Amino acid sequence: MYTNNKLAKSVRLALLFGGASIAMTGTAVAQDQSAEAQAEQAQERIQVTGSRLNRTDMEGALPVTVISRDDLDASGDISVADFMRDTNFNSFGSYQSTSGSSGGGAAQVSLRGLGAQRTLILIDGRRAPTTPILGSGQDLNSIPMAAVERIEVLSDGASAVYGSDAIGGVVNIITRKDFDGVSFTYGVGRPTNEGGDTEEMSVLIGSSNAKSRVLLGASMNSRDVIYTRDRDYWYSPDAPGSSAYSNNFGMMLPIKDDNDNIIGYEHASSLGATNRLKHPTFGAAVPGLCTNGDDSDLFYTTGIIDDAENINTITCQYNHSATSANLTSSKNISMFGRGDYKINNDWNVYFNAALNKTKSFGRFAALPSSPWPGGAIEITPDSPNHPGNPNGYNPHATDPYYAALAGDTLSLYHRFASLGPRDNNVENTTTNFAGGFEGMIGNVGLDFGVRYVESRAINLGENYVVAGLAQPYITSGAYNIYDPFNVYDPDTGVATGESPVGLGMTTTTNRDMYSTVKEFYVNSNFDLWEMNAGVVSAAVGAEYREETYQDKYDLLSASGQVSGSSGASARGERDVTAFYGEMLLPVLDTLDVELAGRFDRYSDYGSDFSPKVAVRWRPTDTLLIRGSWGEGFRAPTLRDMSLEPAFSATYTSDEATCVALTGASCVGASNVQVNTYSMGNVNLKSENSEQLGLGIVWEATDWLNMSVDYYDIEITNSITSVSMATIVSCLRGLTSVCPDGLTRFTEGTPIPNPALGLGAAFAGNDVNAAIVGAQTGYVNIGVIETDGFDFNARTNFDLGWGRLSNNFQVSIVNNYSSNNGANAVGEYGYPKIRANLNNGLQVGDFSVNWNINYMDSQTETLQNGTNHIPSWTIHNLQVNYNAPWNGTFTLGVNNLFDRDPADAHLHGTSYDYYLYNPWGRVPYFRYTQNF
Repeated sequence: MYTNNKLAKSVRLALLFGGASIAMTGTAVAQDQSAEAQAEQAQERIQVTGSRLNRTDMEGALPVTVISRDDLDASGDISVADFMRDTNFNSFGSYQSTSGSSGGGAAQVSLRGLGAQRTLILIDGRRAPTTPILGSGQDLNSIPMAAVERIEVLSDGASAVYGSDAIGGVVNIITRKDFDGVSFTYGVGRPTNEGGDTEEMSVLIGSSNAKSRVLLGASMNSRDVIYTRDRDYWYSPDAPGSSAYSNNFGMMLPIKDDNDNIIGYEHASSLGATNRLKHPTFGAAVPGLCTNGDDSDLFYTTGIIDDAENINTITCQYNHSATSANLTSSKNISMFGRGDYKINNDWNVYFNAALNKTKSFGRFAALPSSPWPGGAIEITPDSPNHPGNPNGYNPHATDPYYAALAGDTLSLYHRFASLGPRDNNVENTTTNFAGGFEGMIGNVGLDFGVRYVESRAINLGENYVVAGLAQPYITSGAYNIYDPFNVYDPDTGVATGESPVGLGMTTTTNRDMYSTVKEFYVNSNFDLWEMNAGVVSAAVGAEYREETYQDKYDLLSASGQVSGSSGASARGERDVTAFYGEMLLPVLDTLDVELAGRFDRYSDYGSDFSPKVAVRWRPTDTLLIRGSWGEGFRAPTLRDMSLEPAFSATYTSDEATCVALTGASCVGASNVQVNTYSMGNVNLKSENSEQLGLGIVWEATDWLNMSVDYYDIEITNSITSVSMATIVSCLRGLTSVCPDGLTRFTEGTPIPNPALGLGAAFAGNDVNAAIVGAQTGYVNIGVIETDGFDFNARTNFDLGWGRLSNNFQVSIVNNYSSNNGANAVGEYGYPKIRANLNNGLQVGDFSVNWNINYMDSQTETLQNGTNHIPSWTIHNLQVNYNAPWNGTFTLGVNNLFDRDPADAHLHGTSYDYYLYNPWGRVPYFRYTQNF
């Protein structure tokens, strides 16, 4: 029985000074207790992820999985991101740093498949900063592996404790605290396939005594870039990457006045492939790069000519796989330190600080001429680059086919290969400082302090083309599309011997991103009254934090002048005030009820209240039955609310609009374009969720324990991007699933205007007339539902000559659907089952770890059938030897049988990088020396 006495106060001090963790060390207890009693009592009250209450049983009413430091080392992974991506809770995969993505440099985890934005990442119980690179969720790359003591995964909603984002679950990363001595680790990994080499090193220095503890550390881990050409399932000479944005001519559509006179031309991309030239020999290809018989790795021709059937599909293709990277390189350098000092018998002061810098490099193929301001590169009749200009560069200009086009303006599908590939370098620096006091005032335990976190990222992109500078060079002929690797003198038509790089048409793009958090917090633990079955304990607390966010693109990119690079800037700030409370009521000796509630007030959109009830019943010493119900929320991100307007000419097949703009109905791909702006929505509200959890834990024997948990989650008011088609359908009353706050603009209303919100304007102000403009963006709309099971079985055998342990975890998703639609489970990207089996054998100074990761098969639905995506099983093997001089040698192989991504051979150069990785077989070596 736990009562309010001197011993109780001592146990609480032990909890405070030892840290809130599952494995506690009693560093401050009452003087009149024996060492054995102190240790026993200090173990009685613990605090686990999902609650701020101190409790007496590790197995609580909520499902928490603890990943130890030994588990992390046994995986062979060099980063927290790599490890978490392979867990069974990461149901449908999660984002990893991919070349070609605006989120390069970041990595995330998505519990229950609900998205990283609905998974809360904590560091020592406090929320990690929003990644500025993606604008939502947290970046696991900013957390050094060497600093981690363990990871606690709460696979249940926890908004009642932590606030926003904790819908799919919580990942609490507990950093190292207790360490005496010096430890040095170095390791390397060398994949048997090209690319992806890894390196890791770390040093830890720690010291502790009766009054203080100090830990300092530094680490580095890196993984090299993986190029598309380095994997045979992405690239081979027989199956190169294919892009028509290579060097092809297309037709422009004439713009006529009321008297049927041609007054200009517009891009005819709406006609698809039908707008391309069909020369009897060259097809659409520009004579030169693709048509001179050169077996180049970059340019090649495809298609056929069949005069009898009037078929001509010859086009020039660009092999983007030859130069682009698939996964970015990453390098993480960090320094961290923490410590605490015992001021007196009642109070302790603590601090921690970390500096982490992540660098990544990604390479895209050379720039395509899409998107291009105005729609496409124009080749005017007077340009030396026009194929029908007899004084131009085309040696076949007198050909009757080209001669017939001499007076027409043509378009060009082009690849600026002569300017080199696009390289993107991202550097993200995260600083984290926290300090506070822990102690007792009477019988109340207090923890209060401050925290400041800043994450700053810079993305520099090289070899991007400023369209307004490139077009004049193409028109004048200084840039020769028939021989683009040389600059030409337009007056003489002779190559100057200079590189097109010197023309100055390229720019270095810049994207400046940051997010900051300033936080003040106070938490208290105390006992209220005693019931027949024990003491009612409680925790109450408050938090105040200020958040800022910025994602700023350079002016050329933001204004759409840089081909291949665009983006809308965003910037916002807000403050959040929260109050929370929990109570643990021991109703019976075998039955506990936990009540929790939290109120969050956001300065920009409003407030939310999140309640939770959890019940734990232990009918026998070996059986525990648990259940929980709660409500949660996800606040709209600052990016979603503050995104600046970005222009796009949205295609539509809307009948009234087609008739108004073309005089005829839309047929096939003949869509028309409407000026549209996508932007943030200041009227966004929070998402809301309701969660139910039920579970059984059975400690069958001293060598076997098992658990099974069921979860059911429903999300309403889901934040999602809405299209112009949806907005128009809602305004016309053609659909019932519509967001609030849509506006019908008066014709002639100047847009963009974020103050107007989302909506559309129609000709003559008739909602059924042609669409003349629209503002799209994020809205609250729709419902997401999912439910499933988690099963865990652990065994531990003493074999006499050694110890064998096994841990089997499997997650089964029963349903995942939105807006009452079909169940997506089993479809491509939505595997039904993910499982892990970890086996460890310890024999003397040797240990062997054999880890197996399984992902279920999937079905990809196609227009003409289905693809079967087979299951994916990866075997990771590791052997350790503990040397007599306190050193440890580790040899291992991840992906022992060199399994390719399960879908790699189905999609050319693409694969589902949320689910799979392309590293292949990775032998590695690691050595750790302790002093």
